Amino acid sequence: MFIFDRRRRQDLDNLVEEYTVHSTVTRREFLQRATATGLSLSAATALLAACGGPGGSTGPTTSGTPQKVSSIDVLVEYGGSELDSFNAINAAFKQKTGITVKPESTRDLPTVLNTRVRGNNPPDICGMPTLDLFHSMADQGKVVPLDGFIDMNKYKQDYSQAWIDLASWKGKLYAVLPKANGKTTIWYNPKTFEAAGGTVPQTWDEMIALSDKLAKSGKYPWSLGVESAASSGWPAADWISEIYMNKYGHDMYLKWVKHEIPWTDPSIKDAIQMFGKIAQGNHYVNGAPKSILTTNFQNSTYAPYTSPPQAYMCYLGDFAAGFITSQFKNLKPGTDYNFFNFPTINPQYKGAITGGADIVVAMKDNDGTRQYMQYLATAEAQTIWVKRGGSTAVNKSVNLSDYPDDVSRQSAQVLSAATAVELSVGDLVPSSLQSAYWKGLLQYIQHPDQLDSILSSLESSAKSAYQS
Repeated sequence: MFIFDRRRRQDLDNLVEEYTVHSTVTRREFLQRATATGLSLSAATALLAACGGPGGSTGPTTSGTPQKVSSIDVLVEYGGSELDSFNAINAAFKQKTGITVKPESTRDLPTVLNTRVRGNNPPDICGMPTLDLFHSMADQGKVVPLDGFIDMNKYKQDYSQAWIDLASWKGKLYAVLPKANGKTTIWYNPKTFEAAGGTVPQTWDEMIALSDKLAKSGKYPWSLGVESAASSGWPAADWISEIYMNKYGHDMYLKWVKHEIPWTDPSIKDAIQMFGKIAQGNHYVNGAPKSILTTNFQNSTYAPYTSPPQAYMCYLGDFAAGFITSQFKNLKPGTDYNFFNFPTINPQYKGAITGGADIVVAMKDNDGTRQYMQYLATAEAQTIWVKRGGSTAVNKSVNLSDYPDDVSRQSAQVLSAATAVELSVGDLVPSSLQSAYWKGLLQYIQHPDQLDSILSSLESSAKSAYQS
């Protein structure tokens, strides 16, 4: 009897996972297989009801009167100063509503989330580290649509269509974007930069000429680090995405993301090789290529601000300002640290940029999650983070005067003035391809002569990822 029960339990566990997580079983098939294990029809029906709807059919809804709660839990990746700022918003929310927010922070959010969903214990609110995970959870019916309780007229006033599209899936609004970042920023120290004879380049060719000039004088023009634990390689992917958007434009960019052009396309190879001009440039990066692979992306931002400077430029998203000011607390914005915009490559596509946003969804429908999502979407909530620094809001009702300095204000203006905004290619492709892409870039940095082979391998990975 013990062996029979153990097998039956395993069969039922597998059946529940197939139904709730993978959506490969219909309700009818569920009942048939459940009764085949020895369950009565009434017991099988009760188990089916406990599972909720299969992926993409039913799930959290916004019908009826929501349950009242005194607290909600939120699963996020934030740590350090980001978590402090997030908790400042949560404290204001509690003061406003009386509802306590209990954050759980993890650097392995997909694993934690999938485990909780599989156990039918999703968090009330969850950050989505990738679009792929966001869309997958929405397809499974695990995410609450917001259209039923958020004022959509106000939402459309506060957010441009590009950001609404990012927060939506298959015609429904599911997410709130509490903060965003632009990835057009090249960080430098104006004082040492000018002392070395540097002038802010307006074009890619001017930037390469400046890099050559600094290198020939014995200086290292660039600091570059792509180490990020299991996600190592994404800073290189950001470089390439910004290059591609600047040179080939938004339409071609989307074709790349959707796999409407192969990874062996000459345009993709060209963008990677343009990044290679920096990564493999003669006397461009101290200790390259090994140092590029072993230097953490956050630490790479420090080099222009040491005394004497270890480098003069560092490309990273506008969130790098938080790294720089935390490490060098006496730097004055604008005079001691600043950024210039990624230089123009093709004037036809000036204003098309890459960026990112924090995607937050509700996974349970109660009065706490409804009020929290409503609040998080407001300028009131987002201004809290803006004033603390390290955040750019895409809510147009946030006042530029609320940014703590001219550098962060300039960053916000870049985002608001963009003619097109897309996430990095690495954040838009399926997860399996994302991992292969990042690993491929690590290989390219070390062995640039293997690029054709790397791209062929990525094309094979893309075919598999998009077919599945």
